[in-house]
Amino acid sequence: MKDLAGVEAPVIEARDLELTFHTNDGPIQALTGVNLTINKGDFVSFIGPSGCGKTTFLRVIADLEQPTGGSITVNGMTPEAARKARAYGYVFQAAGLYPWRTIMGNICLPLEIVGFSRAEQRERAERVLDLVDLAGFANKFPWQLSGGMQQRASIARALAFDADLLLMDEPFGALDEIVRDHLNEQLLALWARTQKTIGFVTHSIPEAVYLSTKIVVMSPRPGRITDVIDSPLPRERPLDIRDSPEFIALAHRVREGLRDGHGDTV
Repeated sequence: MKDLAGVEAPVIEARDLELTFHTNDGPIQALTGVNLTINKGDFVSFIGPSGCGKTTFLRVIADLEQPTGGSITVNGMTPEAARKARAYGYVFQAAGLYPWRTIMGNICLPLEIVGFSRAEQRERAERVLDLVDLAGFANKFPWQLSGGMQQRASIARALAFDADLLLMDEPFGALDEIVRDHLNEQLLALWARTQKTIGFVTHSIPEAVYLSTKIVVMSPRPGRITDVIDSPLPRERPLDIRDSPEFIALAHRVREGLRDGHGDTV
């Protein structure tokens, strides 16, 4: 989306964003003074200690939580308008697949709910299954797939609407390191093919550094952004780039940012 001057408008624009939850034990300030711009094609990772507001901010973008102060736009719209326009896909921490539906059926379900024809449901599902290398598993049930494959199916479901924005809430956190490395490589390849904008929550410094064009470091509650790091790494990144001096230096900066914000290192 471009503004009136023909300049590409930000995909996400947050200004002085605040969010306070009101509980029986009193108010809890989850986010304070959050200012952030995410541009088209960025891969942005959010990292910080548990409870720092990473997931809360992602949920604000998705209109799953409403801010109590400041402003935020998604593709130039309010989060509510963006949600109604199906402007994003959302991948949760757990795959959340229905065990009684096939993988094809799980991917088609949201398309079915909003009224796509059966032919278009199938065409979209087949296309996104191919994108995540699950083309031969459409008729399998979730319990017949490994955890990593289930999460790839969850990503496919989020891609089915073909939105330009993909929001991912620590999707690989429960997987072992070998599977996680493989999915990180596949996610980068998917990002390169689709040119989508990605917001990605993680607790892993190596994962954030490997995947991102921009790393957002957050402090403990009340959540605020303490550093925004533009990655100098090339967009094409083999896994062994993690042994390079540039990668190690970037990981060190992230770790120092977490420490300076009194966060936990990982």
